[in-house]
Amino acid sequence: MADNRRPNILWLTCEDIGPDLGCYGDSYADSPNLDALARHGVIYRNAWSNAPVCAPARTTIITGVPAPSTGSEHMRSLLPIPEGMPMYPQLLREAGYYCTNNAKEDFNLSKPGQVWDECSGEAHWRNRADGQPFFAIFNYTVTHESRIRARPHDLQHDPNDAPIPSYHPDTPEVRHDWAQYYDIITAMDAQAGEALAELAEAGLDEDTIVFFYGDHGSGMPGHKRCARNAGLLVPLIVAIPERFAHLASEDYAQGGESERLVGFSDLGPTVLSLAGVRPPAIMQGRAFMGEHEAPPRRYLYGFRGRMDERYDMVRCLRDQRYVYIRNFMPHLPMGQHVRYMFETPTTQVWHELYEAGELTEAQRFFWEPRPAEELYDLQEDPEETSNLADSREHAEVLDEMRGACREWMLAIRDVGLLPEPQIHARSDGGAPYDMARDPERYPMARIMEAAELASSLQPGATEGLMAGLGDDDPAVRYWSALGLLMRGERAVRKGHALLREALEDEDACVRIVAAEALARHGDEADVQMVVPLLIDLANAEAHGPYVALMALNAIDHAGEAARPWLAEIEALPEEDPNTDDRPQYGIEALLEKITGRPG
Repeated sequence: MADNRRPNILWLTCEDIGPDLGCYGDSYADSPNLDALARHGVIYRNAWSNAPVCAPARTTIITGVPAPSTGSEHMRSLLPIPEGMPMYPQLLREAGYYCTNNAKEDFNLSKPGQVWDECSGEAHWRNRADGQPFFAIFNYTVTHESRIRARPHDLQHDPNDAPIPSYHPDTPEVRHDWAQYYDIITAMDAQAGEALAELAEAGLDEDTIVFFYGDHGSGMPGHKRCARNAGLLVPLIVAIPERFAHLASEDYAQGGESERLVGFSDLGPTVLSLAGVRPPAIMQGRAFMGEHEAPPRRYLYGFRGRMDERYDMVRCLRDQRYVYIRNFMPHLPMGQHVRYMFETPTTQVWHELYEAGELTEAQRFFWEPRPAEELYDLQEDPEETSNLADSREHAEVLDEMRGACREWMLAIRDVGLLPEPQIHARSDGGAPYDMARDPERYPMARIMEAAELASSLQPGATEGLMAGLGDDDPAVRYWSALGLLMRGERAVRKGHALLREALEDEDACVRIVAAEALARHGDEADVQMVVPLLIDLANAEAHGPYVALMALNAIDHAGEAARPWLAEIEALPEEDPNTDDRPQYGIEALLEKITGRPG
């Protein structure tokens, strides 16, 4: 039996699912074991993963700090963790807990020493010392995006009954993928049932608080990788045995539901609180249970950075009813060509129908440039298809949530306002978290002002953007050039001379954006000048993987303008042999896309 004063804590987590379970009212789902767990606990209706893809979401969990605060928002990056920022299992171990992880980590931050007692496919709570309380994670991968498209597959759910959202085309491929998605949820539910049965057979079910959650939204396109409610909303079930009822929050009721807003940065602090450990001040999350429970949140916050090989910057937040989305790169579609996503049949047929002009307005949105701001009423429009950002009736809501988003970014010292190569350069081998708190190295207010002006899409901002190209901070110059690019041919022609000068900027990010603007909206002389420049910067051996990723994106966006240089592009190296940085796979993916060669 566990220490009477402290509960065991078991986390059952899976990949790539939304709250598509019977206990959440989904009649198409078949999830008996998790439904039974929910009858013994509480389901959270408003739980967000903060990031719509696994690595930054898991990084946010393990630190209790939103990934943009540590510079780790980009998919599969790897950055130094600041000194004095623990990973929460380390604090549990200090408090005497036996901590195991079976077995996924996938963090974007380096680990500050030993984090787990054991992390492997064999890690298990039963390996603890007699009487020692445990914290154990079991991660189920059967629901991963890749399993939606695994063929052959004998469907268990009838595709004719599959719930198809209005933004997806209703085709046999889409119905099959949705039905298979629900099949793998049922398979995962069986695995979770085995873990719960094992706990009960050991006589530990009354000593153990159980969590179940998904690591971000559904693996279907339009969900995963999308910083909106569809990509961030996850199931979260927490079951507390009677003996530990004193650790529950006021909104906890066995078999009940909670409307409390809970984010992934809150999970670590909550586990610490349940174990009687006060969360350290450096953790930005809030405990929603236990001895150190914090007041409920007013807003949940989300973000999107680089998704595999594709750059983007989105910040969003939601309250009980509305979700607000700020697109800092609105000229890019939500559905950029990510190689891994395009392996799913739904993605392929959806894009083919878009190219054929056979989609509704709601279905086209994924593939087209976005507005600078989006606002959705989740009560009236749960599928997020009716943008209220221009609604006079909702102007006050928009203004309030816009301000809250900005305040949050300033409060966490959001490093994502820097292009990825600059994050590394300014940090100079140290932690971006520390760099961002030095106003000399990171004049955030000025950079944020430039980013907001650039991405506002206001046509009257062109003069201000041209002035920004002369700023002494390269991030301001980067956003100013990007702002001209976002506005298209007219703005690029107006700022033509300054963009030409920017081709010799000391910062590679500025050079890349200026070159892309001229390649897409300049004349033939511009194209002849800038495409070779981009090809040079796309050489990962010479400039590193981050600059190469940016340059290859620019070449791909240039489209036909870059075709005469196809041989030179094909000759580019697929990686930098001098580094093991995690995003190098993106270079190969982009070269495959640009050249058409098989991966």
